[in-house]
Amino acid sequence: MRMETEVKAVCVSEKRGTVKRPVDSAVFLQDYGIEGDAHAGNWHRQVSLLSWEKIQQFKESGADVAYGDFGENLVVSGFDFRSLPVGTRFICGDVVLEMTQIGKECHAHCQIYHRMGDCIMPREGVFARVVSAGVIRPGMEFRMTDPEENRPLRAAVITLSDKGALGERTDESGPAVSKRLTGAGYRVEEELLLADEQKRIETELIRLSDGRQLDLILTTGGTGFSKRDVTPEATLAVAERNAPGISEAIRSYSMQLTKRAMLSRGVSVIRGSTLIVNLPGSPKAVNESLDCILDTLEHGIRVLKGTAAECAAQIRPVQ
Repeated sequence: MRMETEVKAVCVSEKRGTVKRPVDSAVFLQDYGIEGDAHAGNWHRQVSLLSWEKIQQFKESGADVAYGDFGENLVVSGFDFRSLPVGTRFICGDVVLEMTQIGKECHAHCQIYHRMGDCIMPREGVFARVVSAGVIRPGMEFRMTDPEENRPLRAAVITLSDKGALGERTDESGPAVSKRLTGAGYRVEEELLLADEQKRIETELIRLSDGRQLDLILTTGGTGFSKRDVTPEATLAVAERNAPGISEAIRSYSMQLTKRAMLSRGVSVIRGSTLIVNLPGSPKAVNESLDCILDTLEHGIRVLKGTAAECAAQIRPVQ
């Protein structure tokens, strides 16, 4: 028997920080979110979704909660959203949603947490962007689309610079990386400019790898000998596996251009299904590094994702 997959509730709130209320229907606007909802906008968390089954389990613990109390826009039955990969797409009527993030950090605990000592939204809730517009009402079928292996790879770029973060220096390296990635067919989801603070770097790498499940994170800056250069240490602290060949290739290639390339301490690692690569800090060195590795990265990422074979050799059919 096929499990019922339908919209149980559609909820909105006009102001941030207020409980959402159920509505009879809502207009979903492309690349924006729900019309009239305070969390709509040009960002990746346009629509929040929560499993109806997870809410029912929470109620069994004694919680008296109503639709919208967790801050969710859509309550849907038949899905364990957290078990699905970021990038999963759903169709409901004319609306197409693409999952962009799993869970969220709760900075200010909600009323449910203060009442029950727990809230499921930070760990069970997911977020999505609106790919195609339309109207959603309770009772509508909500289904998952077939996987699209050729969907663009998703990336983030992080520039590490104390002066840049303070606005004392214009970041040229980050935009240079984003331009190269976009030209190579990647979709750059986030561009960050951070100070050289190891814990903050670790936090963002974990969020982008685990919560947003990006395919590639490229950092630029913070790889030298200065005591404030802690990008490699932050990257290694969140790593699950090492991928040393990438950084070795960058240094070998760059050594042909300048002997100072040997002073770069950049590393390359894997966390989950995300590849993280440290690049140097200058726009010139960034472009030289990408000249060396960019054409090869996609194959490695698709092997990591399980959508490409380990060996690129072509197998000829038997005649």
